[in-house]
Amino acid sequence: MINQPTIESLAEQAIQDRRHLHQYPELSGEEYETCDMIRKRLEGLEIEILDYALPSIVGFVKGTSGGKTIALRADIDALPIQEEGDLPYASTRPGISHMCGHDGHTAVLLAVAEWLAANRDAVQPNVYLLFQSAEEITPSGAQALVAQGVLEDVDAVFGLHLWQGMKKGLFGITHGPMMASIDDFEITITGSGGHGSAPHEAVDPIYISTHVIQAFQNIISQKLNPLDAAIITVGKVEAGSSPNVIPNSAKLTGTIRALTPEAVATIKQQMVRMSEGICQAFGAAAQVEFIVGTPPLVNDEVQARFVEQVLTDTFGKDRVELIEPTMGGEDFAYYLQEKPGAYLFVGMASETSAYPHHHPKFNIDEEMIPDAIRVFIEILQQFKEESL
Repeated sequence: MINQPTIESLAEQAIQDRRHLHQYPELSGEEYETCDMIRKRLEGLEIEILDYALPSIVGFVKGTSGGKTIALRADIDALPIQEEGDLPYASTRPGISHMCGHDGHTAVLLAVAEWLAANRDAVQPNVYLLFQSAEEITPSGAQALVAQGVLEDVDAVFGLHLWQGMKKGLFGITHGPMMASIDDFEITITGSGGHGSAPHEAVDPIYISTHVIQAFQNIISQKLNPLDAAIITVGKVEAGSSPNVIPNSAKLTGTIRALTPEAVATIKQQMVRMSEGICQAFGAAAQVEFIVGTPPLVNDEVQARFVEQVLTDTFGKDRVELIEPTMGGEDFAYYLQEKPGAYLFVGMASETSAYPHHHPKFNIDEEMIPDAIRVFIEILQQFKEESL
């Protein structure tokens, strides 16, 4: 017999779970102990576990209507960061820590699973519980689950992020683009090396690289619609080994961020064109390679408005904000490429959560865990077939 849980009891258990997960973090693709914990918890709640490849776990609860199906997602992986600070439940694993809040997301979805197990008759749609591996790397866990067909029978998908970049107590959502794509690039410029005293006898790839870098800003300012937010950042330049030697080659490494697939395509096309053209003009050659990451995260307008209404009805209009998109990325975007859905932020910036995501002293404010649990529960209860 499963006892009827309250939000308070669910949050208390979630905080315990979050602290346990925080102590025993696992890197992307290695979350087997985490999956074992999740599996045992779901089995104890008599929730069916579907056959998807580890290290992700997918639970299933049949709804009362037997009609539409929705999915809720939590990412479960940690980061290769040495935690700093003196938390009593700090990471026990050197160089690995939950510095993005995924421990909180996992704990929240486990709490929702407990509520579901006790309230099966209160939920109309079927529910998939996606405990997803490898949000932090490419290829990602979301990409892998989609490839395995996890969304084939799903009609809508929802996710949330405990968000340090938003004031504690607020909820943020958009009705369209919310987070940017993430693609990296490597450009190798091959010239002809020589002695620093005779630059006319060489083709200097370092000098040429400065022209290429400057030309990239022309893409942002001249080749894109001014309303299309995008970024090209060269974060690393490698060339040379001696102050008086012109090297044969230089390598530029960086990242591209954009809010629409069309902007991403334009940027890539123009980067290749400009790199090759500039290098050719100087008598050099360019090889451009892209490391494809996550696509832009674009909320479905209908489902975003549904979630906005849920938030407003539950917490009040003054706690809900339509926010500007962020240029950070999220592999939840893969789900939204396949099916309608929405992603939201649960604000938690406070004295407790004072450091940004991925900082060695990052911490979540556990006082927002009850509200995060409640968000998912209200979505489950208020979702109707006409919501699609």
